[in-house]
This record gives sequence, structure tokens and C-alpha cells, in this order.
Amino acid sequence: MATCGCNKEFSSDYLLLRPEKLSFYELIRILFPGDIEKRTFVDCQEGADSADSSFERRWVIFISILAQKLLQFVAKPLAWFGSTFEIGLNLFSANGGFGMLLLNSLTGNIQWPDKTSPTFSSLSGHLDKRVELDKSIQPGDNKYYAALSMMSSKMSYENKAFIETTVEDQWKMEFLGSFDFWNDYQDKATTQAFILHDKNVESDTIVVAFRGTEAFDADAWCTDFDISWYEIPGVGKIHAGFMKALGLQKNLGWPKDIKQDDHTHPPVAYYAIREMLRKRLQENDQTKFVLTGHSLGAALAVIFPAVLAMHEEIWMLERLRGIYTFGQPRVGNQKLREFTSEHLRKHDIPYFRFVYGNDLVPRLPYDDKTFMFKHFGTCLYYNSFYEGKIVAEEPNKNYFCPSMAIPKIVNAVWELQRSFLIGHSIGKEYKEGWFLRAFRVLGVILPGVAAHGPQDYVNSTRLGSCALFVQHQIPLK
Repeated sequence: MATCGCNKEFSSDYLLLRPEKLSFYELIRILFPGDIEKRTFVDCQEGADSADSSFERRWVIFISILAQKLLQFVAKPLAWFGSTFEIGLNLFSANGGFGMLLLNSLTGNIQWPDKTSPTFSSLSGHLDKRVELDKSIQPGDNKYYAALSMMSSKMSYENKAFIETTVEDQWKMEFLGSFDFWNDYQDKATTQAFILHDKNVESDTIVVAFRGTEAFDADAWCTDFDISWYEIPGVGKIHAGFMKALGLQKNLGWPKDIKQDDHTHPPVAYYAIREMLRKRLQENDQTKFVLTGHSLGAALAVIFPAVLAMHEEIWMLERLRGIYTFGQPRVGNQKLREFTSEHLRKHDIPYFRFVYGNDLVPRLPYDDKTFMFKHFGTCLYYNSFYEGKIVAEEPNKNYFCPSMAIPKIVNAVWELQRSFLIGHSIGKEYKEGWFLRAFRVLGVILPGVAAHGPQDYVNSTRLGSCALFVQHQIPLK
């Protein structure tokens, strides 16, 4: 059993993968029977059954740790390529397209993009250029918070100036800040979120939107692929990577309060956001808040109230208006599901978990006999016609199912065809550009990848039925 340099007494059990300790020889050995818990790249309690050596478990550990190892290896070139690609997209858009860029280059009048400007758009923003809220969905409508949450989740991928301009000028709401939060285990600020205040007379609501996984961010992808977990006594087993991103403290776990005034690094997400919310909520008894996010951000949005419950922040839970997650991965086991669901039910907090089509992320990590990850909340599943329904679990709950390979490819081909038709059949605001269509081609090659993009979730919240939100359900089973 390997031992890590940090204290884990805050947990009753744990399984931690350490790709930096992995050699090629050890990687191959994972696939063969043996005491995995004694390997240098695995850190777990001695004698724990968490390191069960069944082939299914060993195979998933192999995929998880190999993916992390490769991502660590390509982190710098991946970040460079992503930055260059994003600048290239903005160079085209800033100059009015390829033809105008050629003309401007000949005349010496090229418009160079500024990554900090309110016009510089992320990769996600180029996939779906919409920034306006749907004017047909007004405060008081059943799906108002769902639509606002999804647009906020989409906006979280942008830079601070872009978000501030959109929130204040387009949405007419108060921008409270965009933040880079510290990850104590990665020793850098890799968690992002922004906060707005919707002071509409029908909706005095603060929205906290956590940023999801960016396409060329190796650290974020490592967090997604990491299947490590900690078991918190009385709470359950929780995905270690997501907890670390939210603010898990090295050697301390989840103390109720920490000091963050040393200025040696940025604050950590959970404690900083809780303090900002506390101050705002105390100013007005009528103000409530919403938690939201897409992808990795969705995982953080649902773990946040679980930690509030762990810290017995009852009055804050009573002010939580709802949780809206989009393309959310599984975050913990059955015990966490029961713990969080009970607190949400007790305080009448709706938790809507949106899943579009064959999106692969909500189907990971696995929920099967060898792994403990479970979903909970009200699952709103939307098909490729944006028809939604409440289901106990999304179809094909574990992504890698051989029998679903052909149906997923057929559906991806239809989604590509739909991209040429939707602007005409529904409205010009749904028209898809060349970049999104190219992304949908990738979805044919790797079904489920394009379905994870924000555009289909925006469409689902706008085109789906309001009736799904009349009664929220928080099932235990």
C-alpha cells in the first residue's frame, strides 16, 4: 500500500490513484490479478475491500490512471494548442471571417483579439454564440430558473469582462464577480465560478455558476477521469477529484471554517462562495440562491449543498431555491445519495439533473456491481427532438455498452442532419454555424461527445415542456 504525504484522518475509508507514481510496468500489471492496494500508485486503507481485484474494477482503474498519465504528459502542449486554436477562432470572428481577414492582412488592418476583452469568446462560446436570455421565458414561469441556470452555466466558460458585459448589459442583472479558486491538491487556481444577482421583482435570486471542463484543460480532465474517492463519516463516499476542486483541505478535510486571509494564494471555492452568499443573504430576508453548472461545474454544484448540510448550515439550505445541473457526472455512492436527498427533501429544495440524448458524461463514472457511483435528484431526460420526460435514470446508464454503439452513431448522424434544418424549422436563433457542425461530425466518430456541448442543453431548457417543473421529485431509489 502506498502512502501519501497528506493526513486522511478526516475520512473513514479512501481509494486514491496517484498517476505520478505509475511506471509502464505497473500499468500493464494492473490488468492481471494481484493485490492492487499494495501497488505504489494506489493509496488506500490497509485491508480495505475498496481495492477489490475483480477484472472489471482493474480495467476501470487501468483506463482512469492511463488517461490521467497521458493528460499530465500532454498538459503543456495541450494548453498551448487550445490557446492558439481559441485565438485563431477569435481572429476570424474579430475580422469578419476568413475573406475579411485576408483583406485586412493585405491592407495592414488586422484586428487582433484580446483574451481579456468583452468580445473574446471561448471555445464553448464559438460552438453556441447565443448570449441573450429567451424573452419568452419570464420570471414566474416554471422553467425560468432552468433557462437562466443553463445560460449562466454556458457563460461561466467566458472571461470576466465577457461575463460582466453580458450579465449587466444584456441580462440587466447585477454582476457580483468571476473568480479563480485554489485547489489545495493541485497547488494552483483551477476552479472557476461566477456569481450574479437577479433582482427582478418576481425573482430576488443569486445564481452561483461553476465552470465545467474546458476542452484543452488537462487539470480539469484529470479531475473528471480520476475515480478516487474519500468516505466521509455519516455522509458517504464522494469523488475525490470533485471535492478537491470544490475546496477539500489537505490534512484537514472539511473543517467548518478556515482562515483565508494570508494572501499567499487565491481563496478556495466552497468557503469563499459560502461567505459571499452569507453576506448577501443577510442583507435581505427575501433573497434566495440557485446553484448550477455544466459538466465538472455540475458536480461541484451538487456537492456544495452536501457540504453545507455536513456543516449544519441549516439557514442557508432554507434559502437555497434550487439546484440545476447539466451533463453532470456521478459524484458519490448510495449513502451520499441518501444523505443529500434527505436534506434536500427536508428543506423542500428542488434538484433537477438535465441529461441530453447520448451525452457520455452523465453516464460516468460507472454505476455497476464493481463501482459505487450513483445519481440522484430529478432526472430530466431530453431526446434529440428536445422532448423531455422525468425518468429514474437516463437510458444506457453506463456509457460503454456494445449493444448501443450503432443506435448512438445513427442518432449522431441525425443530429448532424438536424444542424442544417433547425434554423429553418424552429427559428433563426437556433441556427448552427460551421464550427458547431464540425463538432457534430466529431460526435459521429465519438458518439456522446458532441451531445455534451452546451448548445443542446440550452435548446432543451427553451424548447422543452414547462410541465416537467410543476412538481419536483427527489427519489431515494
